[in-house]
Amino acid sequence: MRIPRIYQTGSIQVGQALSLDEDGANHVGRVLRMQPEQQLMLFNGNGDQYLATITASGKKSVEVMIDELQQQHSESPLDLELGQVISRGDKMEFTIQKSVELGVNTITPLWSERCGVKLSGDRLEKKLQQWQKIAIAACEQSGRNVVPRVRPVMKLEEWLQEPYDGLKLNLHPRAQYSINTLPTPVEQVRLLIGPEGGLSATEIATASEQRFTDILLGPRVLRTETAALTAITALQVRFGDLG
Repeated sequence: MRIPRIYQTGSIQVGQALSLDEDGANHVGRVLRMQPEQQLMLFNGNGDQYLATITASGKKSVEVMIDELQQQHSESPLDLELGQVISRGDKMEFTIQKSVELGVNTITPLWSERCGVKLSGDRLEKKLQQWQKIAIAACEQSGRNVVPRVRPVMKLEEWLQEPYDGLKLNLHPRAQYSINTLPTPVEQVRLLIGPEGGLSATEIATASEQRFTDILLGPRVLRTETAALTAITALQVRFGDLG
């Protein structure tokens, strides 16, 4: 049986007794219904993971003892940032979940001219918290010990103008270059994925002015969530640790 991996905030040390955070305790106690003497793998985002044994388990609280520190390197050598224009329904959640599994380090949700999503105030704040929890859950599932950050929502123009030293890419269906024609080696990539309706001519021009390189994935037009994951996979195969 695979040992469940649980994200735990704060410091973790071998020999320490601690109570799991509310989300972790709920998952272990209510969902998995784990009992004392069973083992968990904890991580807090510092890059390491910790083998722990349950000492007490209930529906509202779970106590564990930290048994062992395990250093496990599961991060890609490619530092990959995703700028994703917010998509409708559960497409954004799907994109965040899968991009974390594929090794993205930072995700910035973006507003654009053709973004069809309306969020503000408390609804937007709750959505951001939900997206960060999805990123954490993806780390638990995929074996990552560093949790990618979901940044606050930004306007596309502001994100495009942020200083960035790495390679900046914009998916464009009429681009002349593909990921396979990009120069090597590349260690840092900032990837822009537009909305379902595509970027406006003004936004494409602004990206070009900010030295984003237009790239093409292939002859078929992909949905925004498909485009993001296809591009991330192709970049990880060429410059990262996939394949």
